[in-house]
Amino acid sequence: MKATFLPDRGVLKISGPDARHLLNGLVTTDLTRLAAGQGRFGALLTPQGKIVSDFFITELPPEDDGGLLLDCPKALAEPLATKLKFYKLRAKVLIENLSDRLGVLALWDGEPSQPPEMGFADPRSEQMGWRIIVPELLAKATADALGATLVAISDYDAQRIACGVPNGGTDFGYADAFPHEANMDRLHGVDFNKGCYIGQEVVSRMHHRGTARTRIVRVNFEGSAPQPGSDILAGEKTVGTMGSSGARSGLALLRIDRVAEAREAGQPLSAGGATLTITDPEELTPAQRRTGT
Repeated sequence: MKATFLPDRGVLKISGPDARHLLNGLVTTDLTRLAAGQGRFGALLTPQGKIVSDFFITELPPEDDGGLLLDCPKALAEPLATKLKFYKLRAKVLIENLSDRLGVLALWDGEPSQPPEMGFADPRSEQMGWRIIVPELLAKATADALGATLVAISDYDAQRIACGVPNGGTDFGYADAFPHEANMDRLHGVDFNKGCYIGQEVVSRMHHRGTARTRIVRVNFEGSAPQPGSDILAGEKTVGTMGSSGARSGLALLRIDRVAEAREAGQPLSAGGATLTITDPEELTPAQRRTGT
């Protein structure tokens, strides 16, 4: 097994008798289905349906005073805490930013002999392994105890790219992308059967009408990796933006209609001087009518 401490992740704690009810009314995932030892992937959206922050939610055991932990982008932890405090009104909820004490260890390429304490299986994909909330100082000891070898963050990114899992801030912009554009509908980050949440009407309409115009898809290339943010061209027309990349593969945010036109015309895609090929053209299909799990 491999493990990497993720330096860009922070942790919020949401506790109090109204914590689960409050959060469930705000976010895209259904917290009534969250059980101890599990994690849910979701997001807080703007009223216009765009992603404020995505995160994982797990439940603390009663012996640790209960409550919920949010594994979120570290740079957004404090703004997210402020936003949640705005919505709590008179609810009996305490929101704490624990990012100076806790972080996230990713574990993949194998299964631990037993579920790790403060850990949960990554709900986006089985190939993404586990996520464990732990202080950075204990990351190596935790990995050793689970039989995992600490590796570079680039190894984790290679696994993430291979699984088609985007990273916010690199592959899509916060407050700029809809959940479908960031593949949250395909990564079990949106539950289309739950009740209302902020931005729900926009996301539901986009899903059922199949109106998502852009998608993050896996691409392959030869030669040097295009820089994140590079324009992707079909001829002289911009059809998307390059995101994360590794040795010969990456993620790209593409306009579905423009790429379809380019494919029909036999025009190759390129970015930063490299020719791109789409790993799986099925990933360019419109919104898939799936429910979150």
